[in-house]
Amino acid sequence: MAITVTDRQPVARAEEILTPKALAFVEELHRRFAGTRNELLEARQAKRDGVARTSRLDFLPETQEIRDGDWKVAEAPAALQDRRVEMTGPATPAKMAINALNSGAKVWLADLEDASTPTWPNVIDSILNLRDAATGTLAYTSPDGKEYTLRTDAPLAVVVARPRGWHMPERHLLIDGEPAVGALVDFGLHFFHTAKQLLLNGHGPYYYLPKMESHLEARLWNDVFVFAQDFLGIPQGSVRATMLIETIPAAFEMDEFLYELRDHASGLNAGRWDYLFSIIKYFRDAGEEFVLPDRASVVMTAPFMRAYTELLVKTCHKRGAFAMGGMAAVIPNRRHPEVTEAAFAKVRADKTREANDGFDGSWVAHPDLVPTCREVFDAVLGERPNQLDKQRPEVSVTADQLIDIASADGQVTEGGLRLNLYVAVAYTAVWLSGNGAVAIHNLMEDAATAEISRSQVWQQIRNKSVLADTGNTVTRELVEKILGEETERLRTEFGDEAFRLYYQPASKLIAEICLSEDYTDFLTTPAYELVG
Repeated sequence: MAITVTDRQPVARAEEILTPKALAFVEELHRRFAGTRNELLEARQAKRDGVARTSRLDFLPETQEIRDGDWKVAEAPAALQDRRVEMTGPATPAKMAINALNSGAKVWLADLEDASTPTWPNVIDSILNLRDAATGTLAYTSPDGKEYTLRTDAPLAVVVARPRGWHMPERHLLIDGEPAVGALVDFGLHFFHTAKQLLLNGHGPYYYLPKMESHLEARLWNDVFVFAQDFLGIPQGSVRATMLIETIPAAFEMDEFLYELRDHASGLNAGRWDYLFSIIKYFRDAGEEFVLPDRASVVMTAPFMRAYTELLVKTCHKRGAFAMGGMAAVIPNRRHPEVTEAAFAKVRADKTREANDGFDGSWVAHPDLVPTCREVFDAVLGERPNQLDKQRPEVSVTADQLIDIASADGQVTEGGLRLNLYVAVAYTAVWLSGNGAVAIHNLMEDAATAEISRSQVWQQIRNKSVLADTGNTVTRELVEKILGEETERLRTEFGDEAFRLYYQPASKLIAEICLSEDYTDFLTTPAYELVG
């Protein structure tokens, strides 16, 4: 076998996951599909180059027949008919996994992507926890003796696992000397160890698919699913996938995404934070009209965001697929009642808008917010498990509306620039420490919000944006100055040791990618080189 595990540090219980048969399955996935994946990544760059020349995106003329056709995705299995509340979070450590499963949510998005740093111990522990959850044996005892076990008095959340995006490698597994594809490692190990057990449980191998930019990438996932089901000898259609519409080119191919995965599709999700990151990435050099205001100013009621979410609901329900709402980043703080009250109010307003627009469910990032989201959707759904019958025929969205970035209210300010640099460094430091999700200023931040933050800084330098509150122009020199001040602030907040280990390298990385003439496609790619 030409697959090699490169990590030399022992990972607890790794031998239970890295069995010869499991590794052989991952190797076969890589050999069959890595070449196509590589070609599709190259196609991404070619398409972006075209947008750089034209500052335009449009619906694909070659797939007009699919958009006009009368077809539907396969009916959802019983376990996925009701998705009104979905809890999101990493699959490691075990305590967090147990809390998510016990949260009362209908679904747990078990995240191996944006909310997880892909250190080798994290990858292995995530698969172990998901395997043990499937067998009902997941448990944890804290150092002070507190026991965490799966509840038996109410249903557990249905697991929908999110593997890494197509772009990420897995350097701890080499195949013919080359890093394996991270997405295929995550999917392959999870599928191999859980698929049959999940079907016995009355569920199935269910997935969220992130960061796709073309329906051809969805087609590749469909090919992977077909092969994997045959390999394990389970019925075709056992796999169900919800695709995140979190890149701007994907917004123009919603029908096509569902069509490519129609026998395995469960729905689409409005991945709002990565979507904003993608808009900045795609139109970063298209001029001032594509410069977003401060991140905190861009709300879901902005016209271009309304166009995106309304088109998603209409497309999904026309095809019999679920429309899933996005993350409300605010989180409660049990030590500060006023923060908690404000968080509940913001989540309630956000989820009320989604439920009234026709979404079938939505995400929360904290167990305390599950009842609020459930209450809102209960009020709209009543006894129905979903609202697939809400077709939204009045919605008509044009290409111009999807990229009408100038319609967003707000300004570019020094306060926003400072916050972007603070969040980018703070999040990257925590990511380097091995934790992919962290509360910063009572917001749950993951890789998507850090990506927006550092991308806005790069774009503002490129466009010489003028700060509304100070009148200063955003230059490399100004960014270096403010970055230094925010980095020093983090040193005083977290201490010298954490600063030396994580915050200083994080600040250096953020400086490199924000000040570079060339844009870095993903923050996590160079950050991955700095972790174990």
